[in-house]
Amino acid sequence: MDLYIILATGNDDKVREVNEIASEYRNGPYRIHVLSMKAVGIDSDPDETGTTFAENARIKARAVAGLIPSGDPDARRQWQYSHGIEPEGELIVVADDSGLVIDAMGGMPGIYSARYLGRDTSYSFKMNHILEEMKDVPDEKRTARFVAAIAAVLPDGTCYDATGTMEGRIGHEICGANGFGYDPFFYLPAYGKTSAELQPDEKNKISHRGKGIRAMFDQLERL
Repeated sequence: MDLYIILATGNDDKVREVNEIASEYRNGPYRIHVLSMKAVGIDSDPDETGTTFAENARIKARAVAGLIPSGDPDARRQWQYSHGIEPEGELIVVADDSGLVIDAMGGMPGIYSARYLGRDTSYSFKMNHILEEMKDVPDEKRTARFVAAIAAVLPDGTCYDATGTMEGRIGHEICGANGFGYDPFFYLPAYGKTSAELQPDEKNKISHRGKGIRAMFDQLERL
């Protein structure tokens, strides 16, 4: 059976990563297709008023799900057909709310990671600002983690949740070009490099998003 996932994000890097993770399930019960909002003509940017990653993931998933016809099965099938989605395929909306939690900063930037120091501020500026703030913090107190909360909304409105984390610490410099966001200064002691220095397949195996998406797919496969 075909499972179509509309990913409730405008972040192309997240869409790419989820597609890469979904490819691991090609031999499972579903043929998984990950679609961006843009691919199905949806524009959604709800206010993230939650106080946790999980709450904000649900807000984003439900906002997009609310833009897809749900009450009339025929209308929903027609909508799917008009957007290149097999009418008999399963269609769900998945949202990811993720961020960086730094212990020495009291958990900041946390749920405000994307908006920290301003939504349009570059991540290079954000990272350099944090490095300056933490210049006197010793390695043992530079512990941090990436958190990804995943929410999936089914056609009947049922919502499922999953979470993944990746532990590490804040490095002392920006290194690597393979990741995005805060990856270039998120140091992984076990690998001796930042997450931006990992190859994509290496990162997906251990990343917060990889763990969260796999946990969600495992739930969906049991339905």
